Amino acid sequence: MQLPSSYTAKTIASMQDIDALAWNALTDGTPFLQHAFLLALEQSKSVGEGTGWSTCAITLLDQQAQLIGAIPAYLKTHSYGEYVFDWSWAEAYVQHQIPYYPKLVCAVPFTPVTCSKLLSHDPVVSQLLVAALTNLLDQHQLSSAHALFPSETCSPFFQEAGWLKRDGVQFRWQNKAYPNWEAFLATLSHDKRKKIRQERKKVVEAGVQCKWLMGTDISESDWDFFYDCYCNTYRAHHSSPYLTREFFSLIGKSMPSNILMIVAELYGKPIAATLNIYNANTLYGRYWGALHYVSNLHFELCYYQAQAFCIAQGITYFEGGAQGEHKLARGFEPRPTCSYHQIAHPDFKAAISRFLQKESSHMSAYTSELEERAPFKKTLLE
Repeated sequence: MQLPSSYTAKTIASMQDIDALAWNALTDGTPFLQHAFLLALEQSKSVGEGTGWSTCAITLLDQQAQLIGAIPAYLKTHSYGEYVFDWSWAEAYVQHQIPYYPKLVCAVPFTPVTCSKLLSHDPVVSQLLVAALTNLLDQHQLSSAHALFPSETCSPFFQEAGWLKRDGVQFRWQNKAYPNWEAFLATLSHDKRKKIRQERKKVVEAGVQCKWLMGTDISESDWDFFYDCYCNTYRAHHSSPYLTREFFSLIGKSMPSNILMIVAELYGKPIAATLNIYNANTLYGRYWGALHYVSNLHFELCYYQAQAFCIAQGITYFEGGAQGEHKLARGFEPRPTCSYHQIAHPDFKAAISRFLQKESSHMSAYTSELEERAPFKKTLLE
């Protein structure tokens, strides 16, 4: 699609070349879309040379050269850190001796959070942004472009342009104006209430106490400890961490009002920590790690403490991150997610389209099964 002459599309290789205020004014308020967050990824070398993520942000300017639309986008040479898995697609390309990488990904790196990926306040601009994405795909002869975890407001524009939709599911907890923790617990079935109380009791009996550290209360030594925990989680899974130590210091300084660190102490000594990013409406559970094992500590630190924080702060939603059916038993509910994919090769596009149709049917059945396993009371008599 040819862009009208009154608009100019540009690709930007670094967030530092984009005005922060103009960028932030286009976002939907999700903390991960903040200019400071995306810039910290670059400055800390968590993305960039040697990481397989190269910034390729798309911007749309009007006749006065004002920023009126943007897309957080990256050229990728692998599929790590995306949480929408296309490894089988890449393997099929290799089998047919067709390069799959580099590909274009519209996403926040390492962040499976549903939010607007077409940053604009004008439907016409959103439509032109999708056209700019497709044009970039064609100009650089890339195999594919992928929009990961877009909000519902983005969907019509990708669908209209013929992108393939892929369905997914995550788990979200809702704070239904609970006055306190016990009020939330009272909404669950007897078995679920009993299990949660037992889990929390074991943590207390082990001598663990938890504390909330917010924003500027988080010191560099706290970040050091957290990063040790963060890296230990990756080591336990025989993997390497995506984010560098510097990244956390940078966001700690540039966006402190969005950060909650929950630390577990055993007789006054820190043993585990989790990091959450939040705004007035939603808390996002991100990273966790422990240097000392305590039974049920993961549930306490990653779920129960975060839920209690939401109740105390009046935050409506708690996004628990990717995967994890075990979240159901702790009051989370399934929430549909999606991604959109534009495949350049017509035969592969047809094959992937057939695959996604079958996968969508299975995902629908899976989501229905999850909804039937809701942890809440079936009657008022429990």
